[in-house]
Amino acid sequence: MAQYTHLKTELDEGVLTITISRPESLNALNAETLAEIRSVMDEVYNSKDIKGAIFIGEGAKAFVAGADIKEIAELNELNARKFAENGQEIFSLIEECEKPIIAAVNGFALGGGCELAMACHVRIAMVNAKFGQPEVNLGIIPGYGGTQRLTQLVGKGKALELMMTGDMITAEEALKLGLVNHVVVSREELMDLSLKIMNKILSKAPLAIGMVVNCVNAFFSAEENGYQTEANSFSHCTKTHDFKEGTSAFIAKRKPEFKGE
Repeated sequence: MAQYTHLKTELDEGVLTITISRPESLNALNAETLAEIRSVMDEVYNSKDIKGAIFIGEGAKAFVAGADIKEIAELNELNARKFAENGQEIFSLIEECEKPIIAAVNGFALGGGCELAMACHVRIAMVNAKFGQPEVNLGIIPGYGGTQRLTQLVGKGKALELMMTGDMITAEEALKLGLVNHVVVSREELMDLSLKIMNKILSKAPLAIGMVVNCVNAFFSAEENGYQTEANSFSHCTKTHDFKEGTSAFIAKRKPEFKGE
């Protein structure tokens, strides 16, 4: 594993825990941290030892409290587009990853932090977590995919309300809206449930899991017919070892041993 300045990484039994570690700024995403997230996602994609990843924030207050406001304040019309596109590209690496990625939201997930959590496949939050896209308070809008992913997750009306008011919502409110999957009380429970869900996913056929991600993402793509992507992926599954193993194991009433091939 590479060494990072603003990330702490730990690989245990195929699960990479990625801790955003800038506690002095509530783990805000500056340019260096984003570059490190891109780098660590390259490792997730390319390492056979990494089966899935969990993002969490350092400390008790924040998952990621947002982007670095000092960097945002320096933006102008010439460089702001590249700033946004860079963040979108990095978060798309998370969203499109064929290995499961879970956000363990342990506190404030605002602005870029909410966008990071939404890019993950599953979101689990501590009860003290707060979510929001407060960019209008700065005279800007979400730029790392927030306008799109929040709308996908909670619907147009509520997404517009949250982004136009800049309001924060609690973890329980986020659960009711479908922004998060589960809410827990403590950091210990947060990691326990994240690992429980991760390990359940990792017990399934890896190629099929990746195709599920691709097909769900296709639903939101203007360039793809999601039904056709599903049919193509379904067909592809039938020529894999995992398909033969899964069906044989079911018939023989034994536990399957998937190989991801």
